[in-house]
Parts: sequence; C-alpha cells; structure tokens
Amino acid sequence: MAITHNALAHSLQGRSSCFVPKPLCIRDAKQRSRSSSVVFASNDKNIALQSKVDKLLDRIKWDDKGLAVAIAQNVDTGAVLMQGFANREALSTTITSRKATFFSRSRSTLWTKGETSNNFINVLDVYLDCDRDSIIYLGTPDGPTCHTGAETCYYTSVFDQLAVDEASGDKLASTTLYSLESIISKRKEESTVPQEGKPSWTRRLLTNDALLCSKIREEADELCRTLEDKEEVSRTASEMADVLYHAMVLLSKRDVKFEDVLEVLRKRFSQSGIEEKQSRSK
Repeated sequence: MAITHNALAHSLQGRSSCFVPKPLCIRDAKQRSRSSSVVFASNDKNIALQSKVDKLLDRIKWDDKGLAVAIAQNVDTGAVLMQGFANREALSTTITSRKATFFSRSRSTLWTKGETSNNFINVLDVYLDCDRDSIIYLGTPDGPTCHTGAETCYYTSVFDQLAVDEASGDKLASTTLYSLESIISKRKEESTVPQEGKPSWTRRLLTNDALLCSKIREEADELCRTLEDKEEVSRTASEMADVLYHAMVLLSKRDVKFEDVLEVLRKRFSQSGIEEKQSRSK
C-alpha cells in the first residue's frame, strides 16, 4: 500500500519541499531529533494530520530494535540505489524533509543520505510492503548513491562471480531498457574507432542519420499497421520493440538519456493533455 501524497497533505500539488505547507513543517534538525513523530503547527487541521501520520507509523511492524528495512529506489530507472534501516524518527524525517533518511545501527543516530556528499535522494513517494515490515523510498538521486562513486550500491553480479572467479564487479543491476541503453552507448563509443569487417546494425545506425530516421519512420508505420490490419497482438509487441530500439539509438545520438524522457513523462502526470500542449506552445 502506498503512502500517497494526498493522504499526507493536500498541498503537494506544487511539489513543495515538505509534505505540508512550509510554515507548518518543523524543519529544524534539533527539534526533529527530539521527536519520534512528525510535528505540525498547532491547529485542528494539522493536529488531525499529525494523528494520521502517527497512526501510520504505529501500523508498521518495527522489529525488536524498532527498525525496518528501508530501500531507496530511483523513480525513473527502477534501479535499487541502496538499502539501510529506518526507525519511526527516520521515516518521520523522510516524510517532512523529503530526503531519504535512515538510522545508523553502528552510530545509533539518524543520517540523511547526502548530508556530507550532497548526493541526496529526493523522495517523491514512500511505499510499504504487504506485511508492513519494509519500506521503499521512491525518488530521484542528485548524484552517485554509493560511496565508491557508483550510481548504485548494487554493481556486483553473483552469476558473474560464479562464472568468473575474478569478475570485476562493475556491472550495475539494470532493468532491460537500461541494459539496452548501455549496449547502445558502448556501440557509440566503438563507432569512433576504425573497424574491420561488416559493422553491426547499431553502428550503422549511429553513423548514418538518414538511415536511422528512415528506420524509425518505417518501424512506426509497421506498428500502426498492426492495429489497422488487426494483426496478432504479438506482432504489436514485436513492432513496438523495434520502434523503441531505433528511437533509443536516436536518443544516444543526441546524448539524451532515457531517464530524461521518463522524467518528462513523470512531470506530465499531474497535467491534463490540453495543459501540457499549451505549456509546450509557450
């Protein structure tokens, strides 16, 4: 069950830095550190809101040390960024500050990811699992999450390690789209180096703008024909895969990350199609 923005505060439409209006949100770190719950300005509306948050915290199945696993995930790429632990206070702080905050078991204190590196994880939503004993901070990272400088803390494949004893351990855990983007990026780097023999299809596309654009138009037309000609559903999936692949090659040519495309889509969620078109014309 997701902890939705609207369930916490009705003021999130403007994407403020808190889940409540800024004047009502206690942001002072010292004040927060003395409280195990979110505290709001004293009026009937905000007392009711505080009660809701406290009840939500009460329903979480904290372990015998008052902790629950907290996982940070990139809202656009789906990449699991890191895993830590949170207590009531850490989750409260995350809700009010919208920065991923954890509880350090070794130091017995709260810590916010990015407080020393400035590589914060900006939380857009928080999810609980069905058993309410683990938490996901869904957000956008300001920079590398891992202290090693890697994008995420998960870059060692167990199967690579089993296959090769000295596997490098530098392959990020990527979803299908981002694995494809990585392969295209490598082909782009290789395209600057002279090659013997027949070039790969991706390399041909990367070095021939006219060919690339003609293929995107061709594949898009074939996708539409699966609807117009009422072809098998599997054909639609296949043609869409072709469109997506060729479009991602074009993105690589333009040095545009697929994550940038998803960010644009995410920002449109709160807009109607008419409003979005009007904003583009401006």
